[in-house]
Amino acid sequence: MKILVTGAAGFIGAALSLRLLERGDEVVGIDNLNDYYDINLKIARLERLKGYEKFKFIKVDISDRQAIEALFVKEQFQRVMHLAGQAGVRYSITNPHAYIDSNIVGFMNILEGCRHNAVEHLAYASSSSVYGANTHMPFSVHDNVDHPVSLYAASKKANELMAHTYSHLYKLPTTGLRFFTVYGPWGRPDMSPILFARNILEGKPIDVFNYGNHRRDFTYIDDIVEGVIRVIDKSATVNESWTGNTPDPGSS
Repeated sequence: MKILVTGAAGFIGAALSLRLLERGDEVVGIDNLNDYYDINLKIARLERLKGYEKFKFIKVDISDRQAIEALFVKEQFQRVMHLAGQAGVRYSITNPHAYIDSNIVGFMNILEGCRHNAVEHLAYASSSSVYGANTHMPFSVHDNVDHPVSLYAASKKANELMAHTYSHLYKLPTTGLRFFTVYGPWGRPDMSPILFARNILEGKPIDVFNYGNHRRDFTYIDDIVEGVIRVIDKSATVNESWTGNTPDPGSS
């Protein structure tokens, strides 16, 4: 199977690409290699993939409409796993345009590429941040997520709406995955588990906020990759029991 992995130099993208290659898939990985965090880590992740004959890396920004159009026409992907995008909640406060360019414009370009080139299934990274101000626990895909508390979260909610629209209008199978904080080897250096571990090793205190009352779900990278692969392999289908009288946000 020929699969496009966007954000292939990222934490999840590199780990997913490795697993797909190990099972024999042909993988085209794209990434813009920006400097949101240490680019050397991204390059090192890609080095692990270069030994596979069925791997091709292309440096491109998903916000480049013409480049993405040409990529889809040339490669004719069967499946797409869209992981590229501008990450970070706090970063969105000071760099809002980066989120519009990558997470909105970039995602539109991916949707259009899938639409016009008969992609069988588009899976994409949403985020647990879409739950926003929702305090109902535990979180559920059946909950409404209409109150984001960051531009990053709003951009991910927008992705879900855009994907639904393309599924409705053009019968493009799409599946959104609301990842909770991912940790493990080759992880992002700005994520809390790595920050905590570094401080412990250096004998430094760990900052605790909200009087220690915070709780957070973390997901190990191997579990994320396993879940993503299962989703890629099973194209989304119409939920025949869905009704507009009692609309369920979790499917359609």
